[in-house]
Order: sequence, then C-alpha cells, then structure tokens
Amino acid sequence: MPVFVFRLRRSASWLSMLACLTFAGTAAGQALVPGTGERIAKVGDDFEDPNWGYVFNNPKNSSELDGQSRLPDGFSNNRRWFEGPMRGNPDVLRRVHTPEGGLPGSKGALLIRTLQAGTPGRPSGHSQQDDLIVNVRAHMGGTIPVSWMPSCVVRVYMPPFDEWEKRTGNTFALRAGTFGVRPKGEGASEEYWPGMFIQFQSKTDRRHTKDAAHFLLRAGPSGQDFKGPEITETGWWTLGISFSADGQVHYYASPGVDDLTAKDHISSQYPYGFRCQRFETFFFDIIAADDGRTWSTPWIIDDASLYLARQPKIASKPNVATQPRKRGRK
Repeated sequence: MPVFVFRLRRSASWLSMLACLTFAGTAAGQALVPGTGERIAKVGDDFEDPNWGYVFNNPKNSSELDGQSRLPDGFSNNRRWFEGPMRGNPDVLRRVHTPEGGLPGSKGALLIRTLQAGTPGRPSGHSQQDDLIVNVRAHMGGTIPVSWMPSCVVRVYMPPFDEWEKRTGNTFALRAGTFGVRPKGEGASEEYWPGMFIQFQSKTDRRHTKDAAHFLLRAGPSGQDFKGPEITETGWWTLGISFSADGQVHYYASPGVDDLTAKDHISSQYPYGFRCQRFETFFFDIIAADDGRTWSTPWIIDDASLYLARQPKIASKPNVATQPRKRGRK
C-alpha cells in the first residue's frame, strides 16, 4: 500500500529559479502525450452509471497525522476508487450532472469537496489534504512497468474564482504513485509522488489584489515544486501526466475537453532526481483550511483514464482490458 505524502515547499529562491525551468525539460516533441495508446477499460471511471456511489467508512484515515488507520477504508461501489491509507477520503463524493461544456455525451461527473481534511474531530487550523485514489493495482494485477509507457488523463471542471475557497495555497492536485531509482541506478527503488497542483491566490489575502490561479508542478530534480502556467480561464480543463520509457515524467494541461496534444506540454522532469521504474496508481488531492468551518473549493472531475502506449500481452492477462478512446473537444 503506498504512502501518500503532502509536502508544501515554500523556498522562494528555489521556486523562482525553478520557475525558469518550467518549459526547459525535454522538448515537447520527445515527450509522451498523455492519452497515447490504448485506454484500459477496467481502470478509471466515466461516472455514467446513475447508481454510482461511495461507501464512507468514517471516521476517515489520518495515520500520517496521528498514526490512526481506521479500517476498513472507504471505497466506491464499483470498486474503482478507495480511501488513502495515510489521508482520508474527501467528505463529499457525489455523482452530479456534467456541467455545460463537458465531454460530448457525458451525463455524469464526480463532485469532490471536503471540510475535515485532517484528523477527524480535531481541526488543525492549517491546510490539510484528503486523497481519492484510483484502484489501479488491483485491476492490473500489480504495478505497471514504465516500459509500457503509462499515462493518466482527467477532465477537471474549475468553478468561477468567486466560488473557490477564500484561501491562498494549493487546492487540488492530480498525482501519481510511482517507484524509481536515482539516475545512476544507485540505491534501492523508492516510492515518490509526482503531480500537478492548482494553487490559488485569493484577493482576501493582502498580498494579492485579485483572484488568480496557476499550476504548481511536483517536482524538479532537486525535489522542489515549481510554478507552471497561469490559469486565465475557468471551466473545463484537461490534465495529464505521462511516463516515458527513460523514466521521465511529462506534464500536460489544456483548457477545454479536447484530447491533449504536443502543444499542451508544460514540462518534463526527473522529480527528486528519480528515474521512474514502475507506476502504481494515480489519485487526487483535495485541500482545505481544516478549520472546522470552511469547505474546500467544489471540484468536479470526469473521465479519469489510464492509457498504455506500449501494449502488454493482454492474452495472458485477462484482467487487463482496453476500450476505444473517447474523443474530446475544446
């Protein structure tokens, strides 16, 4: 079971320097576009089942904070999602009608929101996260070698800024659970969690004169988060993370719901200096103030999908199914 760790790094000097590297990784032409290859049907979710539901086995897990794993974990009734072992599931997980402008033909999406993101019943007064994890490993029969070149893609509905939690800081993330080694192969394989955060700058904060948001990428080769593109429009976005056979991680984002292309490339990195060897899962962070009163921003996701660019021998792995890609649109 992976350990999902949230580390907010605030070194202004490092952030400033690494921001210059945002587009300086592997060129987009060499990077793997998320969504390349075959979609794995038994992993992820399109939320089209009107009976979609989630079993909350509260109180939620918080072992990263207080050492308490409160089994059994929460899980979705289609067994495609589960509660993180170190951080609990978000307080609201509800199928809703797809907001306007979503994928053609989509009738359902998932609303994700949380209030008590830390230790149950003990508000910390500091931002905390909940995790919602895609059940990749169980359906794939283990981890995925990076030689299969996996990628994950999701459509995310960002509400208007005036509906966001009035707090400056990270609010949402698409992340992956992976294992890797240092570039020269020294040391044992270690688990790490690259990802794309959305960071909000609230005009209620004296440091900012207007609401704004940008992507924050985890992480550069030294392990520092660095600033990505500004988010100048809300509504639907398509986010993706991919893993090429050389162990690099590639980050993509585009407004709208169209399939990602090379022009949507943000950066390619060896986060923390690791070369990825195995992909275990992808998951979502929902972050809130954890003050016992303030709800997180209401996030909506749709069509969370796993793709393999290099297809394994499916005949010997009956639990690995594929299906045609959904076509998006702007």
